[in-house]
Amino acid sequence: MPKQPTKQTSPFCLRLTPEERAMLEHEAAGLPLGEYIRDRVFDVNRAKRRSRNKRPVKDHRLLSQLLGELGRSRLSNNLNQLAKTANCGLLILTPEVKTALLNACADIRHIREALMKSLGLDR
Repeated sequence: MPKQPTKQTSPFCLRLTPEERAMLEHEAAGLPLGEYIRDRVFDVNRAKRRSRNKRPVKDHRLLSQLLGELGRSRLSNNLNQLAKTANCGLLILTPEVKTALLNACADIRHIREALMKSLGLDR
């Protein structure tokens, strides 16, 4: 009767610094490293590692609206132009410029609040 081939386990390579390997060998206390690592990884009583939420967005529709609004607003370009003008000392603060700056600040505040809401963050 022919012998059936046994399925071998696939090897897994792990690169360690000399310090990491020395620490593992010390913790293994004479056990083969493979056995020690398997025991640590597959121990059902070990503390589970916390993972990040894969989908942190709470309201995708609101986030889409916000991103569209941000793209249409050209706020970043306008603020950059204002910053350059102010840094050169050429910004003349007329009532119209002051109103425009206050409106830009209000728009940014609105966008921030909507973004925080779409991500489900309080504040």
